[in-house]
Amino acid sequence: MVETLKETPRLLPPVELPAYTFIPGSLTPHPYRHPEGHSYKKKTPPAKPLTDETWADNRSFLLALDLFNIGYYWEAHEEFDRLLKITCPDELIGRFLKGLFKLAAAGLKVRENSIHGVRRHAASSGEVFADVAAEVDSDRFCGLKLTMLQFAADRAAQLTYSQLDTDGEPVRVFPFLLRPEPLPLA
Repeated sequence: MVETLKETPRLLPPVELPAYTFIPGSLTPHPYRHPEGHSYKKKTPPAKPLTDETWADNRSFLLALDLFNIGYYWEAHEEFDRLLKITCPDELIGRFLKGLFKLAAAGLKVRENSIHGVRRHAASSGEVFADVAAEVDSDRFCGLKLTMLQFAADRAAQLTYSQLDTDGEPVRVFPFLLRPEPLPLA
């Protein structure tokens, strides 16, 4: 399923999106290293730790979900990584973020036309979400439904993907959105 930016609802509408999505191995300039990169020499505010109780107020988390949902998989991957770097990887929240990080990596692998990479990252993501679900006393964690995340990751690993040549245009490649509930006030 391919959806355009206009069809995808935003969690942080006032945040400006990058001019393109970076796809390694393509003609798109590296966002941070190349002078024409969309984030070259831009300062980003430090990420704040994510918790199950305060996810709706976490700008980095909501931005990562927006980027993922619109098809900016490399950028979503980077934003999840920023959150991971300030989280203990062995704690529940760290493992949850690792699952989202791997799911974004699977989206990036679709854009790189690496089906093996898609399947590996998506399947690993599903396993992480299953482990997190086994430890939580709720159907949701950080606003996201864990059974949906498991199903989405497993489905992403099984799908067949068309080769995309969009020169950095963000394109949703998965038939699902990461929509937290209740929706935060933007």
